[in-house]
Amino acid sequence: MRKASDTSRHTSRGFTMIELLVVVAIIGILSAIALPQYAALRARGYNSRVESDARNASTSEEAYFVDNNVYSNNCATLPDFKPSTGVTCSATTKACGTGSGFTITTTHPQATKTCTWDSCPGVAANLTCA
Repeated sequence: MRKASDTSRHTSRGFTMIELLVVVAIIGILSAIALPQYAALRARGYNSRVESDARNASTSEEAYFVDNNVYSNNCATLPDFKPSTGVTCSATTKACGTGSGFTITTTHPQATKTCTWDSCPGVAANLTCA
């Protein structure tokens, strides 16, 4: 004669539907929390790229001025400046007080900011990101 515990041992194979649903629900909740955080971290990374490239381009623009006695209208001609992957850089020259100046603008499609470096800002900061 078989014992009751022997029969229950053989019939309980695998997981029940309730157990599987609980596991799937827990994974779904964790994913719902983690994915927005990950997206926010990526955006902050792209914003940092844009800001850093604006600073680096302005330094290269000053080096270009030392060599050529004029500012460049093209980021591609700036010495030793290579923008980060996906970052778009534009440079423009302008009159600034009694001399000349420049403006550098950097953007990235996945960044939430566009940064502008103004060589003659007046009372505001040189770098503004909005």
